[in-house]
Amino acid sequence: MRTALILLMMLGLASIPGSLFPQRNQNPMKVREFFKNNPTLAQWLDKAKIFDLYSSPWFSAIYILLFISLIGCVLPRTFEHIKAIGKKPPLTPKFLDRMEGFAELDRPVDGTLDLAEKWLKKNRFRVRREELSISAEKGYSRESGNLLFHLSLILILLAVAAGGLYGSKGETILNVGDRFINTPTSYDNISFAKFQREGDMVPFSLRVLDFKASYDVKTNAPTDYTLQVAAANPIGSKEVLKTIKVNSPLTYGNTKIYLQANGYSPVVAIRDKSGKLIFEGAVTFLPQDGNLTSIGAIKLPDMSPQIGMVASFLPTADRSPTRGAFSSFPEVLDPRLLVSVWMGDLGLDSGVPQSVYRVDTSKMKRIGLKSLKLNEIYNFGEGTLLFEGYKSWVNLQIVDDPGKMYALFGAIFAILGLLTSLFTRQRRIWIKVDGRVQIAGLAKNGVPGLDEELAALKKTLEGLEG
Repeated sequence: MRTALILLMMLGLASIPGSLFPQRNQNPMKVREFFKNNPTLAQWLDKAKIFDLYSSPWFSAIYILLFISLIGCVLPRTFEHIKAIGKKPPLTPKFLDRMEGFAELDRPVDGTLDLAEKWLKKNRFRVRREELSISAEKGYSRESGNLLFHLSLILILLAVAAGGLYGSKGETILNVGDRFINTPTSYDNISFAKFQREGDMVPFSLRVLDFKASYDVKTNAPTDYTLQVAAANPIGSKEVLKTIKVNSPLTYGNTKIYLQANGYSPVVAIRDKSGKLIFEGAVTFLPQDGNLTSIGAIKLPDMSPQIGMVASFLPTADRSPTRGAFSSFPEVLDPRLLVSVWMGDLGLDSGVPQSVYRVDTSKMKRIGLKSLKLNEIYNFGEGTLLFEGYKSWVNLQIVDDPGKMYALFGAIFAILGLLTSLFTRQRRIWIKVDGRVQIAGLAKNGVPGLDEELAALKKTLEGLEG
């Protein structure tokens, strides 16, 4: 057990770098940014597998050793405990006066052992009666609870290992009206566990029908999110109407589809000087506050010269001298699209990955700035921009974790075992009749309450002498 505790502490310490440095399977763009800002340090950290911490050999070694240590500690104790459950309490010691709570009556009493046995059984003691003595014990469930707790920890470790080896986790942003097919190319980002393969993914498709969000008009806090989808499982089968809420995911086997976030996608139409349609559609913007003040980017590499637009979407437009333009309520009551138009090189041919929500304006020149109302057209010189409307978008997190249910059961059993271990009193009581009546006991693990039970037993036996 000492070894297990040391390994558990080492596992906790080893997990700290995972919260301090970005992880490739969670945020690869942050890792690239870290390499760009700290090239020398990043190379050393990468050699130590800090950016792939939880799949690194040294972290896995600690995890596996902890697992082996727990099994080696708990299983032998479990087998011994199973054997001990059916055994009788140990024989009465020869010298009871050396035990806790020793007391004796002035003279022996006929029927003392009968009355003592009756009292002990009434108080849930397991009794072993000999000719001149009784040995009683209770509290076996304390050790049972202790073992259940540690066996549950092993179950949780197995469940976490199953999820880490055979699971997957991904995210996708979908506008109302979009269709999603559960294939790797449909995700915005996805990570597979070591033994998970693309062919193991649950075959399903979703079509986003509607999304409704309601808010408290006094606090602006959300009160409910409801997503309606048409789901087909397997792909190509008849679609079924499903509802997804924040705490009510859509489930297919071990795969759960969670509603994680939401926002707005302004719908724009952009034409060049000749009137040719260059782009038309919804552009996803990212919320910046609770009122869904959102920012985004529109990139037009096919225009000559190239055009980039840095934009903000305000569902309910407001303005203050200190903050400037912002949204005062998360619902769309008075929408505005604020656009800053830039002309020049977007840098898309450099080979360096870019965020779709940002425009690199280092090699560009601003040629326009405008606040647009719904259905308003803006002529920025190189073309025109029409603010046609907006769509709601939702961010879905799709998690395949085959060990999640086992981890839940392990956590429940661990809590039950811990409570049983903490609140069960394990003790032994002996009564000997050999010319006089002697009583003594032993409280295992120093749990209080033995003196009260011995006093109650003595009172019962003294009442017989009455």
